[in-house]
Amino acid sequence: MNDQCRYLFIYGTLLNKQNVFASYLKENSTFFAKGKLRGLLYDIGSYPGVLLNPSGDTFVYGSIVYMNNPVTVLEKLDYYEGIGDLYPEPHEYVRALVDIETEKGIINCWVYLYNWPFDRHRQIVSGDYMAYIKN
Repeated sequence: MNDQCRYLFIYGTLLNKQNVFASYLKENSTFFAKGKLRGLLYDIGSYPGVLLNPSGDTFVYGSIVYMNNPVTVLEKLDYYEGIGDLYPEPHEYVRALVDIETEKGIINCWVYLYNWPFDRHRQIVSGDYMAYIKN
């Protein structure tokens, strides 16, 4: 793991204040900026998934947090996202470093990306998961 990166881009259930892991993240990080990544957002069921599309013109919107202790925080979030030896491969999500666009410039952040086929899932055209679940 790149211990140098302390930024995490969140776009889905980790933004939901009622989520236990979102509460954990809030206690162990600081909000940095709103951001967006070039990609497509999908409704996977009770959570979203992102497909990167670096050359596209569609965006997924979320927030960047600065993690107090990235090794510990990412270990816990990897468990939440189903990444690691406890889970069969291929994992549903992978964690990758991705450039996120912000008003402060481009920030390289960890992001959890959906790793299974998208063909049976509906696209969330707005790219905003929290607005999508409110409707």
